[in-house]
Parts: sequence; structure tokens; C-alpha cells
Amino acid sequence: MTDRSGRVLRMSYLAAGVAGIAFFALSVLLLGVWPSRVLEQQSRAMAPEHVLALTASEQRGREIYSREGCAYCHTQQIRYLHTDMLRFGAPTLAWETRLDYPHLWGTRRIGPDLARQGGTHTQDWHFAHLFAPRTIAPDSVMPAYPSLFEGAPSRPRQSARDLFAYLETLGRARELAGAEGEAHAREGCDCAGDEMAMMAFAPAMALNASPARPRPRGDAPELPGGADAARGHALFAADCAGCHGPAGAGDGPSADSLQPRPANLTEHTYSRARVVDALWNGTAGTSMPGWRDVPPSDLAALADTVRTLDSSASDTPVAPDQILMGARAYAANCVQCHGSGGDGRGTAASELRVAPTDFRAQRPSLSIAVRALTLGVEGTQMAPWTDRLSDAEILAVAYYVRSLFQSDGGVGTVQ
Repeated sequence: MTDRSGRVLRMSYLAAGVAGIAFFALSVLLLGVWPSRVLEQQSRAMAPEHVLALTASEQRGREIYSREGCAYCHTQQIRYLHTDMLRFGAPTLAWETRLDYPHLWGTRRIGPDLARQGGTHTQDWHFAHLFAPRTIAPDSVMPAYPSLFEGAPSRPRQSARDLFAYLETLGRARELAGAEGEAHAREGCDCAGDEMAMMAFAPAMALNASPARPRPRGDAPELPGGADAARGHALFAADCAGCHGPAGAGDGPSADSLQPRPANLTEHTYSRARVVDALWNGTAGTSMPGWRDVPPSDLAALADTVRTLDSSASDTPVAPDQILMGARAYAANCVQCHGSGGDGRGTAASELRVAPTDFRAQRPSLSIAVRALTLGVEGTQMAPWTDRLSDAEILAVAYYVRSLFQSDGGVGTVQ
């Protein structure tokens, strides 16, 4: 090899090395530094002035979430996809997690996205789910975390409480920002001509319904008739039996861990509208979530299946004077919560954690009605009435509230 050819080869190596280093530096600049700066500027422009930081308990819960590998199966980022928006709501904005470090967005969605998890389930539901997931969802692949408890879901350690506290923060920043925050973020985005970016500000198509926060009654969709009965029973076994039991008797494997206990569906006659409302909106103050991500045909099949579970005795003739006695006792003691027409809209109803029963849409069996009046309903504000009503009046009120049922009745929320 001549000296000239050697110099050319060395210069080629040098040029290739310099080009490689320059390409690497440019890649870091274009793919790392520049997007980071743009994202930071965008986050600052769109974020509310003050974002609520985590408390000490919530921060410990975040560390537990990271330590237990929850991010391996759950994302915390709703993507700009129709399917994501349909199930979880508005896409995640960058500013929502600007205080997170390191971020826990996750990479795989084996379990559902948790970006809007706060308020979607009650504390006892979370504890039962963490302690033994398959008591809630029989087909769940989520591992159990008994180390967070003292042998039972009703005996959580502080670590379980901290984890729950952290889960309750997910989605909190966007919710607290409210309409004013959304307007500020839209202005900071300055993306009126960007159809993709504007998806983040579109009204949520079907947010996961929150049983912790009541929703307007009667907003459930009209569902088709002629549902597939076999499909309904299969859905009930997969999604409902964990709480309500295989036959709907309220004795599922997780029932003892939930307060109030899941409804005994065999002891109530429901209007179709009532069942659809519960499936669509959940039941405020209980562990019953909404199932808005389920196709309408499946919701219809499930609603029809629930109505077939009723095994309570049919009405027996009741003397008019007994109904009159019940109406008088009801008017004197029950209207404040259950309303004058039994629609669950009494003057005190809005102050109760679990909304009173709408007796127009739901008829309890006689034994269930008498038991509720005699013993109260555990986990709700429904107290025993034996100190105010005689045995005869209790029986009369039970007959009276059963007489209020309408097969096409109103829609309310049940204890």
C-alpha cells in the first residue's frame, strides 16, 4: 500500500468517525433535547398555575406501585385513539404528569389503563381486588398482594392504604382543573387547526362511570331488545359473579369484603330501566362500577339476565287498610330520603353517600323489605326503625313500598 493510499484510508476512517459522532449528536438533539424542551414549554403553557402535589401517604403509595411492578401491566396514558377515548375518556395531556418523576406511564396494557382511576372504585373494592383479584374478576391474571394485608382484605396494612391513596390521585389533576383548566390548556396548546391535538379537549365519549360520584339518573342509552340469553349468562358469570354470586344471591367470593354488600338480585324485581342505569352509571357509594365500555348488545343481554334472577314470591292480596297504614307510616318517617312517591329523591337524598332506593324501579321481596326496616342496611345510612315503628307498621310499610313498583318505572339508585 502506497503512502498516498494509506492517507486516503486514514482520512476516510476519520471522516466516517466524525460523521458518526455528528449523526449521534444530531440524533440526541433532535430526538431527545429538542422534543424535551418543546414538551416542557407546552406543559408549562397548558398547566394550571398550581398543581396539587402528592401527600406523604400518596408518595409512599407511588413508590409501592413502582416497587410491585404495576406499570408492567397498567398504563397511565390515554392515547389519541377512538377506542381509548371510548373506554377511558379524554386523551392524557402532558401537564397532567409533569410532577411525576420518574414517570409511570407503562409500556403494556395487560390490565386497564389507570390514568383516570381516581374515584372509579371504592376503597373496599380495591382492598378485595389487591388481596385476591380473582374474587372480583374470575378471569383476572393479576397477581395477589397478600403482603399488603394482615391476613384479610378487611385488615389492610398502611402500605395498602398508601397504595389506595396513590390510585385515587390518578386523574385528579385534570378533574380539579375543571372547565377553567380545560380552557387554559386549550389556549396554551394554540392548536386550533390541529385535529389530533384537539381530540384531547373533546367531550369524553364514555368515561368509566364512578360509583363514588353520582351521575345524572336516566342518562343511560336505549338498548336493543331480543338479547342473546346465553351471552347474558356468560357475561354474568365472567363479570358479575365475583360480587353477586353465581346465582345472583349476593354471595360472591368478594361479597364479605365489600360494604355495603352486593345486592341480592334474587330478592328484587327490577324494571329494565333500573338495571340498565346501574350497568351504565354504576351505583354511587357502593362497589358497583359502570360498564360503559361494554357493547350495547352485551349490556342488553346482561340486563335481561339480571331480571331473570328474581325468585321472590309474587304479590299476595293485601288488605286496603294495611296499605293505608303503611302509607301513613311511610309519609311520617321515610319521605325525607325515599321521596313522597318512592322515587328516591327525598329532600335528604343528596346528602347521603348511598342514594335511597327508588321503589318505582325496584321492588324488594317482602322478607328483604321487613329486614331492612328491622335491622337497617349495613354500609348505608338506612337505620333500623324498630324504635319508631311497631311490628304491624313495619309489615305495613313493607307492603306499601312493594306496591309502588312499576314495571316501566323510574330510574334511581339502590342501597
